[in-house]
Amino acid sequence: MATTKFRPCIDLHEGKVKQIVGGTLDDEGAVENFVSEKAPSWYAEKFGEDDLRGGHVIKLGPGNDAAAREALGAWRGGLQIGGGITLENAAEWLEAGASEVIVTSWLFDEAGNFLEDRLAALVGEIGAEKIVLDLSCRQVGEGWKVAMNRWQTITEMAIDLETVGHLAKSCGEFLIHAADVEGQCGGVDVPLVNLLGEWEGCAITYAGGVRGLGDLELINEASGGRLDATVGSALDLFGGSGVSYKQLLSWNQG
Repeated sequence: MATTKFRPCIDLHEGKVKQIVGGTLDDEGAVENFVSEKAPSWYAEKFGEDDLRGGHVIKLGPGNDAAAREALGAWRGGLQIGGGITLENAAEWLEAGASEVIVTSWLFDEAGNFLEDRLAALVGEIGAEKIVLDLSCRQVGEGWKVAMNRWQTITEMAIDLETVGHLAKSCGEFLIHAADVEGQCGGVDVPLVNLLGEWEGCAITYAGGVRGLGDLELINEASGGRLDATVGSALDLFGGSGVSYKQLLSWNQG
Protein backbone atom coordinates (compact mmCIF):
# COMPACT_ATOMS: atom_id res chain seq x y z
CA MET A 1 0.00 0.00 0.00
CA ALA A 2 1.14 3.55 -0.71
CA THR A 3 2.19 5.74 2.22
CA THR A 4 1.54 9.44 2.65
CA LYS A 5 4.76 11.39 2.10
CA PHE A 6 5.78 14.74 3.54
CA ARG A 7 6.41 17.29 0.81
CA PRO A 8 8.30 20.50 1.63
CA CYS A 9 7.13 24.01 0.87
CA ILE A 10 8.71 27.45 0.60
CA ASP A 11 6.06 30.16 0.91
CA LEU A 12 7.26 33.59 -0.20
CA HIS A 13 5.63 36.87 0.83
CA GLU A 14 7.24 40.26 0.17
CA GLY A 15 10.44 38.47 -0.84
CA LYS A 16 10.85 36.55 2.43
CA VAL A 17 10.15 32.97 3.48
CA LYS A 18 7.05 33.15 5.68
CA GLN A 19 4.21 31.16 7.14
CA ILE A 20 0.92 33.01 7.08
CA VAL A 21 -2.70 32.32 7.99
CA GLY A 22 -3.92 31.46 4.52
CA GLY A 23 -7.33 33.07 4.48
CA THR A 24 -6.00 36.46 5.64
CA LEU A 25 -3.86 37.28 2.59
CA ASP A 26 -4.94 40.43 0.73
CA ASP A 27 -3.48 43.63 -0.73
CA GLU A 28 -2.85 44.99 2.77
CA GLY A 29 -0.73 42.00 3.81
CA ALA A 30 -1.48 38.93 5.92
CA VAL A 31 -1.48 37.56 9.45
CA GLU A 32 2.05 36.16 9.84
CA ASN A 33 2.96 33.12 11.92
CA PHE A 34 6.66 33.20 11.03
CA VAL A 35 9.15 35.31 9.07
CA SER A 36 12.45 33.56 8.37
CA GLU A 37 15.84 35.22 8.65
CA LYS A 38 17.18 32.58 6.26
CA ALA A 39 17.25 33.00 2.49
CA PRO A 40 14.96 30.99 0.20
CA SER A 41 18.06 29.25 -1.18
CA TRP A 42 18.89 27.92 2.31
CA TYR A 43 15.63 25.99 2.39
CA ALA A 44 15.95 24.81 -1.21
CA GLU A 45 19.48 23.54 -0.61
CA LYS A 46 18.38 21.70 2.54
CA PHE A 47 15.48 20.00 0.77
CA GLY A 48 17.79 19.14 -2.11
CA GLU A 49 20.41 17.60 0.16
CA ASP A 50 17.68 15.35 1.58
CA ASP A 51 16.19 14.67 -1.89
CA LEU A 52 12.70 15.79 -0.80
CA ARG A 53 11.13 15.94 -4.23
CA GLY A 54 7.66 17.18 -5.13
CA GLY A 55 7.76 20.22 -2.88
CA HIS A 56 6.74 23.68 -3.99
CA VAL A 57 7.66 27.34 -3.95
CA ILE A 58 4.59 29.59 -3.76
CA LYS A 59 4.74 33.32 -4.52
CA LEU A 60 2.10 34.92 -2.32
CA GLY A 61 1.47 38.18 -4.14
CA PRO A 62 3.91 40.53 -5.92
CA GLY A 63 7.56 41.16 -5.11
CA ASN A 64 8.63 37.53 -4.93
CA ASP A 65 10.12 36.77 -8.35
CA ALA A 66 13.75 37.26 -7.32
CA ALA A 67 13.32 35.15 -4.19
CA ALA A 68 11.61 32.42 -6.20
CA ARG A 69 14.40 32.37 -8.78
CA GLU A 70 16.93 32.12 -5.98
CA ALA A 71 15.17 29.05 -4.53
CA LEU A 72 14.74 27.34 -7.89
CA GLY A 73 18.34 28.04 -8.83
CA ALA A 74 19.57 26.48 -5.60
CA TRP A 75 17.96 23.15 -6.51
CA ARG A 76 17.24 23.03 -10.21
CA GLY A 77 14.51 20.54 -11.12
CA GLY A 78 13.65 19.82 -7.50
CA LEU A 79 10.80 22.21 -6.74
CA GLN A 80 7.50 23.26 -8.29
CA ILE A 81 6.60 26.95 -8.65
CA GLY A 82 3.21 28.59 -8.14
CA GLY A 83 1.77 32.07 -7.87
CA GLY A 84 0.94 34.20 -10.89
CA ILE A 85 1.67 31.45 -13.43
CA THR A 86 0.21 32.08 -16.92
CA LEU A 87 0.65 30.86 -20.48
CA GLU A 88 3.06 33.73 -21.07
CA ASN A 89 5.49 32.90 -18.25
CA ALA A 90 5.13 29.14 -17.62
CA ALA A 91 7.99 28.08 -19.90
CA GLU A 92 10.17 30.83 -18.45
CA TRP A 93 9.71 29.44 -14.91
CA LEU A 94 10.54 25.93 -16.10
CA GLU A 95 13.73 27.32 -17.62
CA ALA A 96 14.48 29.02 -14.29
CA GLY A 97 14.66 25.57 -12.71
CA ALA A 98 11.12 24.61 -11.69
CA SER A 99 10.20 20.94 -12.10
CA GLU A 100 6.56 21.87 -12.79
CA VAL A 101 4.36 24.96 -12.67
CA ILE A 102 1.35 25.27 -10.36
CA VAL A 103 -1.66 27.08 -11.79
CA THR A 104 -4.93 28.36 -10.30
CA SER A 105 -6.25 31.89 -10.73
CA TRP A 106 -5.24 32.32 -14.38
CA LEU A 107 -7.61 29.47 -15.30
CA PHE A 108 -10.66 31.48 -14.19
CA ASP A 109 -12.21 34.76 -15.23
CA GLU A 110 -12.85 37.56 -12.72
CA ALA A 111 -16.24 36.11 -11.82
CA GLY A 112 -14.76 32.71 -11.05
CA ASN A 113 -15.85 30.89 -14.21
CA PHE A 114 -13.43 28.18 -15.39
CA LEU A 115 -11.71 28.86 -18.72
CA GLU A 116 -11.12 25.41 -20.22
CA ASP A 117 -9.47 26.84 -23.33
CA ARG A 118 -6.72 28.39 -21.22
CA LEU A 119 -5.85 25.04 -19.69
CA ALA A 120 -5.81 23.44 -23.14
CA ALA A 121 -3.45 26.16 -24.38
CA LEU A 122 -1.12 25.62 -21.42
CA VAL A 123 -1.07 21.87 -22.05
CA GLY A 124 -0.17 22.61 -25.66
CA GLU A 125 2.63 24.94 -24.60
CA ILE A 126 4.43 22.87 -21.92
CA GLY A 127 2.69 19.47 -21.73
CA ALA A 128 0.26 18.14 -19.13
CA GLU A 129 3.05 16.41 -17.18
CA LYS A 130 4.58 19.80 -16.34
CA ILE A 131 1.32 21.19 -14.91
CA VAL A 132 0.19 20.98 -11.29
CA LEU A 133 -3.39 22.15 -10.87
CA ASP A 134 -3.93 23.98 -7.59
CA LEU A 135 -7.52 23.31 -6.52
CA SER A 136 -7.17 25.07 -3.18
CA CYS A 137 -10.64 25.46 -1.76
CA ARG A 138 -12.98 26.79 0.88
CA GLN A 139 -16.01 25.14 2.38
CA VAL A 140 -19.30 26.23 0.84
CA GLY A 141 -22.35 24.60 2.39
CA GLU A 142 -21.78 20.85 2.64
CA GLY A 143 -18.96 20.83 0.09
CA TRP A 144 -15.99 22.82 -1.17
CA LYS A 145 -15.32 25.17 -4.06
CA VAL A 146 -12.02 26.25 -5.56
CA ALA A 147 -10.86 29.64 -4.25
CA MET A 148 -8.67 31.92 -6.39
CA ASN A 149 -7.01 35.35 -6.03
CA ARG A 150 -5.10 34.45 -2.87
CA TRP A 151 -8.11 32.38 -1.71
CA GLN A 152 -10.36 35.45 -1.53
CA THR A 153 -12.66 34.70 -4.50
CA ILE A 154 -14.86 31.59 -4.55
CA THR A 155 -15.16 30.12 -8.06
CA GLU A 156 -17.87 28.05 -9.69
CA MET A 157 -15.75 24.88 -9.50
CA ALA A 158 -16.82 22.31 -6.90
CA ILE A 159 -14.28 19.91 -5.44
CA ASP A 160 -15.48 16.38 -6.09
CA LEU A 161 -14.22 13.23 -7.77
CA GLU A 162 -15.93 14.13 -11.04
CA THR A 163 -14.06 17.46 -11.23
CA VAL A 164 -10.74 15.85 -10.30
CA GLY A 165 -11.26 13.10 -12.87
CA HIS A 166 -12.06 15.57 -15.64
CA LEU A 167 -9.05 17.79 -14.91
CA ALA A 168 -6.61 14.92 -14.43
CA LYS A 169 -6.30 14.54 -18.19
CA SER A 170 -4.67 17.98 -18.32
CA CYS A 171 -2.12 17.81 -15.49
CA GLY A 172 0.49 15.65 -13.83
CA GLU A 173 -0.81 16.10 -10.29
CA PHE A 174 -2.89 18.29 -7.97
CA LEU A 175 -2.12 20.57 -5.03
CA ILE A 176 -5.09 21.24 -2.74
CA HIS A 177 -4.91 23.65 0.19
CA ALA A 178 -7.81 23.60 2.63
CA ALA A 179 -7.77 27.40 2.85
CA ASP A 180 -10.12 27.60 5.83
CA VAL A 181 -7.61 25.79 8.08
CA GLU A 182 -4.35 26.82 6.34
CA GLY A 183 -1.73 28.23 8.72
CA GLN A 184 -3.74 27.67 11.89
CA CYS A 185 -2.22 24.39 13.18
CA GLY A 186 -5.74 23.45 14.21
CA GLY A 187 -5.98 20.09 12.51
CA VAL A 188 -6.72 18.96 8.97
CA ASP A 189 -10.03 19.16 7.12
CA VAL A 190 -10.89 15.49 7.66
CA PRO A 191 -13.99 15.35 5.41
CA LEU A 192 -11.95 16.85 2.55
CA VAL A 193 -9.12 14.37 3.17
CA ASN A 194 -11.65 11.53 3.14
CA LEU A 195 -13.06 12.72 -0.18
CA LEU A 196 -9.67 13.19 -1.85
CA GLY A 197 -8.50 9.84 -0.52
CA GLU A 198 -11.06 8.13 -2.77
CA TRP A 199 -9.17 9.36 -5.85
CA GLU A 200 -7.00 6.62 -7.37
CA GLY A 201 -5.39 8.53 -10.23
CA CYS A 202 -2.44 10.94 -10.28
CA ALA A 203 -0.84 12.32 -7.14
CA ILE A 204 -2.58 14.82 -4.86
CA THR A 205 -0.75 16.86 -2.22
CA TYR A 206 -2.95 18.11 0.62
CA ALA A 207 -2.04 21.20 2.66
CA GLY A 208 -3.72 22.87 5.60
CA GLY A 209 -3.81 22.50 9.39
CA VAL A 210 -1.26 19.73 9.87
CA ARG A 211 -0.09 19.90 13.51
CA GLY A 212 2.37 17.01 13.62
CA LEU A 213 2.92 13.32 12.99
CA GLY A 214 -0.52 12.45 14.33
CA ASP A 215 -2.14 14.38 11.50
CA LEU A 216 0.14 12.72 8.94
CA GLU A 217 -0.98 9.37 10.34
CA LEU A 218 -4.59 10.52 10.06
CA ILE A 219 -4.11 11.59 6.40
CA ASN A 220 -2.33 8.33 5.65
CA GLU A 221 -5.12 6.24 7.18
CA ALA A 222 -8.02 8.28 5.80
CA SER A 223 -6.62 8.30 2.27
CA GLY A 224 -5.13 4.83 2.17
CA GLY A 225 -1.75 6.53 1.73
CA ARG A 226 -2.86 8.09 -1.56
CA LEU A 227 -2.50 11.71 -0.42
CA ASP A 228 0.83 13.39 0.25
CA ALA A 229 0.95 16.37 2.62
CA THR A 230 2.83 19.56 3.38
CA VAL A 231 3.60 20.84 6.87
CA GLY A 232 3.99 24.58 7.35
CA SER A 233 3.47 26.53 10.56
CA ALA A 234 3.83 23.46 12.81
CA LEU A 235 7.33 22.66 11.49
CA ASP A 236 10.42 23.67 13.48
CA LEU A 237 12.10 25.01 10.32
CA PHE A 238 9.30 27.60 10.23
CA GLY A 239 9.29 28.42 13.92
CA GLY A 240 6.76 25.76 14.87
CA SER A 241 6.79 23.31 17.77
CA GLY A 242 4.47 20.59 16.47
CA VAL A 243 6.98 18.47 14.58
CA SER A 244 10.68 18.53 13.72
CA TYR A 245 12.18 18.34 10.25
CA LYS A 246 14.16 15.26 11.37
CA GLN A 247 10.92 13.52 12.38
CA LEU A 248 9.44 14.19 8.94
CA LEU A 249 12.54 12.85 7.20
CA SER A 250 12.26 9.70 9.32
CA TRP A 251 8.57 9.45 8.44
CA ASN A 252 9.37 9.57 4.72
CA GLN A 253 12.02 6.92 5.15
CA GLY A 254 9.49 4.63 6.83
